[in-house]
Amino acid sequence: MPPAGHAPSNRPCNAVVLLLDSLNRHMLESYGADEFATPNLDRLAARSRRFTKHYTGALPCIPARHDILCGAWDFLWKPWGSVELWEDAITVPLRAAGVVSQLISDHPHLFEAGGENYHTDFTAWDYQRGHESDPWKTRADPSWAGAPQFGFQREMAYDRSRGYFRSEADFPGPKTMAAAARWLMENAGAHQRFFLFVDEFDPHEPFDTPQEYVARYDPDWDGPPLIWPPYMVGAVEKGVISAREGRHIRAHYGAKLTMIDHWLGRVLDELDARNLWDDTLVILCTDHGHYLGEKDIWGKPRSPLFEPMSHIPLYIAAPGVAPGDCDALTTSTDIFATLADLFGVTDTIRQRTHGKSLLPLLDGTAASVRDFVLSGIWGREVHYIDAQMKYARAPMAANAPLSMWSNRWSTMPTHGLLPKEMELPLPDARARLSHMPGTDVPVIRQMWDVSDNVPYWCRGRFSGNHLYDLGNDPAEMENLAGTGAEARMAGALREAMKAVGAPEEQFTRLGLA
Repeated sequence: MPPAGHAPSNRPCNAVVLLLDSLNRHMLESYGADEFATPNLDRLAARSRRFTKHYTGALPCIPARHDILCGAWDFLWKPWGSVELWEDAITVPLRAAGVVSQLISDHPHLFEAGGENYHTDFTAWDYQRGHESDPWKTRADPSWAGAPQFGFQREMAYDRSRGYFRSEADFPGPKTMAAAARWLMENAGAHQRFFLFVDEFDPHEPFDTPQEYVARYDPDWDGPPLIWPPYMVGAVEKGVISAREGRHIRAHYGAKLTMIDHWLGRVLDELDARNLWDDTLVILCTDHGHYLGEKDIWGKPRSPLFEPMSHIPLYIAAPGVAPGDCDALTTSTDIFATLADLFGVTDTIRQRTHGKSLLPLLDGTAASVRDFVLSGIWGREVHYIDAQMKYARAPMAANAPLSMWSNRWSTMPTHGLLPKEMELPLPDARARLSHMPGTDVPVIRQMWDVSDNVPYWCRGRFSGNHLYDLGNDPAEMENLAGTGAEARMAGALREAMKAVGAPEEQFTRLGLA
């Protein structure tokens, strides 16, 4: 790692976290790509520490936000869920410390069952309407004959909302970034300390933008817009989409990326205008990547977390910190720990956490803060990542035993997105009282059998274990599982799971007992 620069003469008193959903590291110009234009991300990167080994923790959307806002990897215990009774979001200790917090978001899952209480402890919150599953409108606008018609497996809420977007500024992403810029303009000078969290759903699907953005990357397409990618492995090989359709879907993602990058510029402009770089820590992050044809994988399907999904971007700008690369291993829970450290509330956190503050990496007092990352989706492979290797451990046979631990059984991982018969059932006679690691709070522990309904990503076949030497094989072409190196990695995974108090059945399920 190059020299980290000098420690800030004055610790930042504010923080801005900008989360862009499904932001693909390998498609960003500041990480060496040239496929899509992202001038404002480049602009931020030029004044930031760029993290080169930043990885996902828990996936998908809401579990990743639990990482960031609550600081704990919970994918070993539950698939998706609200803030639990035994824990606090970062906003709770910040409020006690006198820090004003503001959420600005167009992310519908934050306001659905399973994510419905992450916003409640912010000082204030602002929800921009109309994205994906947001139940904003009961019918499409009948007055606009030019309103596009989009089809999915069934009618989506977005199909009703889309007709109300008459201009680029009406799309949820632009509205969110405009609202964030406006909040900085009106409020940044009014609070002694503040935390602004901008949770932007773009470039998540639907990959819908004004036509000029799509035409920039696929000017020859003459068919209907393909804004919903399939969620599957082998979509082209199996004939679900053609290679040409795949390129068009990818172009739509690039269009969405370029559009939200443009509106991100409004926020950066306001940071410039208010000279907030002098007293504000600015973090830009994501929850996970999004497959767009790499290895013929599309969306977020049932597969191991290869690099396009798990290796994610992270930029941090701070006063007194020189731009450059940081090659230390980091993960999403570290953002929580960094905020707690920045605002001086670490000693008041009541739940067990798994993050490490990144401030020592920024001020040059440490070259690394962790030796490994655990990553995964509940019911799928568990991943162990260190500075050199990535190991994905699959169930040995049946995907069992498997249980969910929660006191908030509104937290159904498919709620509102899939038919009722595909949702998780409520606890039944097999439910038992247990305790979450690090707490004495009773929690409902529901065990499932292989015949029970589980989230769609847990179903289907596993492709066995995967082990890649990322230092020498970053494209993950040679699976080293079954070689002598696997025994060492299996042992490292076992010890890491013990360190976080993973449920015993996870060790049995993975053949690590």
